[in-house]
Amino acid sequence: MPTDRSTERASDQRAEQPTAPAPSAPPAPSAERSVPAEWTEPVDLAGTVGLFAEESRARVFAAVVLGATTPAQVTERTGLSPKQATTALRRLRDQGVIAEGADGLAVVYDRFRELTRSARESKPAAESYGSGDEQSETVLRTFVRDGRLVRLPAQWERKLVVLRHIAERTFEPGVEYPERTVNEKLRAWCEDAPVDHVTLRRYLVDLHHLHRRVGVYRRPAAAA
Repeated sequence: MPTDRSTERASDQRAEQPTAPAPSAPPAPSAERSVPAEWTEPVDLAGTVGLFAEESRARVFAAVVLGATTPAQVTERTGLSPKQATTALRRLRDQGVIAEGADGLAVVYDRFRELTRSARESKPAAESYGSGDEQSETVLRTFVRDGRLVRLPAQWERKLVVLRHIAERTFEPGVEYPERTVNEKLRAWCEDAPVDHVTLRRYLVDLHHLHRRVGVYRRPAAAA
């Protein structure tokens, strides 16, 4: 039968033993999950827009945005069949807009940032027509493209700007041009426009951008 002293010793030994730490709560999910570096390569604009032209891919992407981290959760939240969800996920992963990291599925937001940056950098600068006037430049950008006339403006002031531009870009001052040459040069402006070279030639003569004499045309040094 144990004595009082042995009972006290056993109690002391139990009191000296270290207690196990209480289990810690799982860490709260971060706002942006980290993704591998290989998923941050540039992606083309057309390819990315085309991804969301198909409804199942758009629904799967939205589910991941709203917190689905597993294929099972994606399937449940989208209402798609497992095969549809898997196919859509595979396509989104292939294009690099969704990745699967340590925390599960996640949107690769860096992909979209890079896409936006690339689109801005690749935007071509506005073509300059050398008019020296911003209002005239705006008119010319609207009605002239790549050395071709899109159409003649209905507003007379704008029409004057376009016709002066055509005269200055087509004919050298003081040089005489036979009518056949004038027609060929003006026909090139009208290839894609709902106006013919005869109409253009008549406008240029009436506005004194070209002087005509016995079938020969000449642009004066200072057009009216």
